[in-house]
Amino acid sequence: MTTQASPTEARLCIREMTIDDLSEVFHIGEEVFTAEYSPTLYRTWDEYEITTLFNSDNELCLVAEREGHIVGFALGTTVEKQRGPWKYGYLVWLGVRPIVQKGNVGQGLFRELRRRMHEQGVRMIIVDTATDNHAAISFFRKQGFSNPRQHVYLSLNLTRPRKK
Repeated sequence: MTTQASPTEARLCIREMTIDDLSEVFHIGEEVFTAEYSPTLYRTWDEYEITTLFNSDNELCLVAEREGHIVGFALGTTVEKQRGPWKYGYLVWLGVRPIVQKGNVGQGLFRELRRRMHEQGVRMIIVDTATDNHAAISFFRKQGFSNPRQHVYLSLNLTRPRKK
């Protein structure tokens, strides 16, 4: 299903990602998810991440097009816990070309992903981001997310000499 955005988001088309879009989505992710973006990113941006989600939940892999060019993407999945009553949605990646950020592309992608997850019986959507990623936190709050939880993870830089 293809959806057209509101007139204020003229010419923005949100659609399911196709196999032909994988390369472009990967390159947008390379623009957005850099080492400067998150030097300790615990999940890395790579082609395996995209292809795995595309092969398992392609109806939750979306692209945003404007004037025939892909300007953003959303990659999601669903999770059902064994013996759990709820089906969860997980927005794994949301990337928008830097040049069009603040142009409602992310909002359009999230709105369509949310609609699709709701149709699949999802009762709660989960996202995660770094605690210092204020732009992402603000964006997700505007989409209705609340109750942030802090998650701790540790890293070990193997390129540094070990202290004895």
